[in-house]
Amino acid sequence: MPGQHSDADYVKELEATRREKDYFFREDHESPIPHAIRHEFKALAYFPPDSKYRVRARLLKDPNPQRVVLATSKGVPRDMIRFGVLEFAIDGTNQRLAAYKSVPQPGHHHEDESLFVPLRDATSGKETYGAARYLDIEERPTDEYVIDFNLAYNPYCAYSEDYVCPFPPRENWLSVPIRAGEKNFPLPHEP
Repeated sequence: MPGQHSDADYVKELEATRREKDYFFREDHESPIPHAIRHEFKALAYFPPDSKYRVRARLLKDPNPQRVVLATSKGVPRDMIRFGVLEFAIDGTNQRLAAYKSVPQPGHHHEDESLFVPLRDATSGKETYGAARYLDIEERPTDEYVIDFNLAYNPYCAYSEDYVCPFPPRENWLSVPIRAGEKNFPLPHEP
């Protein structure tokens, strides 16, 4: 396992990334924070960094990846490819999360190199956004992965109804609480 120095470096990097995201959300014209409440926005709410939520996982690739349709916040179906399942343990409890890839768009010749992992857990709707949180995990050449739940983030529809956000399928509803990553949006906003 990583030593204390690397843990401290990791925490510094994570905190810097969070500050950059807060700045983007507060200042950038592309921010998902509605203009009407942006002046009140200071920072997103996060769980403190916790190395317990950086877990080793094994990817079981689907031998014949299938197109699936994920339900979304606006009822517009989102086509994805179910790439495989990440298996891991948290607090001694075995868990699984399906990983997806975007369906290649016609005329685009580059393949998406990250895995999209939408999830719910025992904190959803209480400490964290009720609909979902997301992870983007860089695809690796082996089946050995590290899932870092400290990087779990809210979809843009947590801030504004102007966005269409895929919901995690039932198989991505974890039974354990994941007290890592982004918490509920700290400001009230109109749906």
